[in-house]
Amino acid sequence: MKKIRALNRIFHLGSIAFLTASILSCNSGEEKPELFPGFIQPEGFPEASYDFSRNEVTKDGFELGKRLFFEPRLSRNNTISCGSCHIQSAAFTHHGHDVSHGIDDLLGIRNPMPIMNLAWGTEFFWDGGVFDLDLAAINAITSPVEMDENVPNVLKKLREHPEYPDLFKRAFGTAEITDARFFKALSQYMLMAVSDNSDYDKVRRNEHGAAFSSQQLAGYRVFQKNCASCHSEPLLTDQSYRNNGLAPNHVNDLGRFEVTLNVADRYKFKVPSLRNWQYTGPYMHDGRFLTLNRVIEHYRTGMVDSESLDPVFRNADGSIGIKMTDEEKDNLIEFLNTLNDRDFVTDPLLAEPVINSSFNK
Repeated sequence: MKKIRALNRIFHLGSIAFLTASILSCNSGEEKPELFPGFIQPEGFPEASYDFSRNEVTKDGFELGKRLFFEPRLSRNNTISCGSCHIQSAAFTHHGHDVSHGIDDLLGIRNPMPIMNLAWGTEFFWDGGVFDLDLAAINAITSPVEMDENVPNVLKKLREHPEYPDLFKRAFGTAEITDARFFKALSQYMLMAVSDNSDYDKVRRNEHGAAFSSQQLAGYRVFQKNCASCHSEPLLTDQSYRNNGLAPNHVNDLGRFEVTLNVADRYKFKVPSLRNWQYTGPYMHDGRFLTLNRVIEHYRTGMVDSESLDPVFRNADGSIGIKMTDEEKDNLIEFLNTLNDRDFVTDPLLAEPVINSSFNK
């Protein structure tokens, strides 16, 4: 496993590794293949949920998926791509926006969730309305306030493009552009968006020199006592849907209920991962909180009671919320700071490709 992780870290050097390979190629007179790691199961993570037997991540499939992820032709007027609302430097969220801003600057009703560690998901979005990663992009493409397009027309635009037929042939062995191949390519890119190299991960793997400070360790204990039942390790989410005491917003978003029509699911939303919180603000399903401090204060003193409030927030004395001293809060924040993965938000593997074709101008 250490050898595998070493290979992955080398690849994360991106352009340096490519330059080294080029130099060796020139010196030896032989062409060296570009290093591509494929999907690597991180050490200490549970087994991925995604079925790779039906869609193995390959270099050509991944590169096609990356090109499509940043392709504005997926939208009605060719202006909005997946990458427009899922920005790498913001851990693939829409930084600074409470809700998504889509085509014609129209507004959605929810904050874009990060594209991160999706290989371990079985249901997607705040309400879990999509049960297969290969189908996730349909929502954005067809939403009238996101891309406002339809899949057949997207495929038509790709077929008429001078480069995409060849890119599909490289990835799938034939130039035929189908909806299944289109979505599988997008999945290959998203599956490679793995965040597993925060300071927390280094401590978890017992890497040499990695350790929590005394305050971070104290904060970790606060986290384990008050937060880990929902934000379970190491993914920092249990993938469940819970009502965490938020007051209904101005559109009265009912969350999971709109998928299940089960009254018990009213105002329940998916528990998000706490990984990379530094990059993913604002917070909650509607982006109502701008800072981590405000999020924690909500759990301490701002929760609203309702029939579907998660039982974990009900205390023996009849009160609701998480009891936490100011010192415990400060310690918790210090621990949460260890969950940010700088390598993930700067990884050249995931960066938007530079397109030189004049067709794309």
